[in-house]
Amino acid sequence: MTTHKKIILSILAVVVLVLLYGLTTYNGLVTMKEGTTAQWQQVETQYQRRLDLIPNLVAATQGIMKQETAVFTALADARARYSGATTQNDKVAAANQVESAFGRLLAIVENYPTLKSSDAVQSLMVENAGTENRIAVERQRYNTEVQAYEVAIKRFPRSVIASMFGFDDVTYFKSDTGADKAPQVKF
Repeated sequence: MTTHKKIILSILAVVVLVLLYGLTTYNGLVTMKEGTTAQWQQVETQYQRRLDLIPNLVAATQGIMKQETAVFTALADARARYSGATTQNDKVAAANQVESAFGRLLAIVENYPTLKSSDAVQSLMVENAGTENRIAVERQRYNTEVQAYEVAIKRFPRSVIASMFGFDDVTYFKSDTGADKAPQVKF
């Protein structure tokens, strides 16, 4: 075999290796991106579970707490905002508003002895606690998926392929500012 043919075969081998690397990297990034999307759907499933529980808890408490209409209105508005949200960031913001309004309702329920003794309210509170735990777990899993994806699209040489094919950043789930403080309820 001549030197000319060896050079051509070597170049061809390098091109094939680069193409194979590009193909496997692209497929890996697609898999990771879809993983973040699937995990976000799990978060949304738990959010929907919460939104489905809210009307039951409101109905169970509304008759006893007629003077707390501001809390019920805030919950209804936040729930509607979540249902109307179209982007992931809008849904996170709306979910945080639901959490804030729901936190005020839970604080009120804790302070009403009549509500605390109601079996229906207690059952719904237990179910809500389970839902909140599920939401926390799914958010954590989502952020783990996002972290793996973000690292993959930012490390060289994958970053080159990621930018060539439009693999954009995905937003981490973050709580709203002040979410670490308990809601203030005044009677």
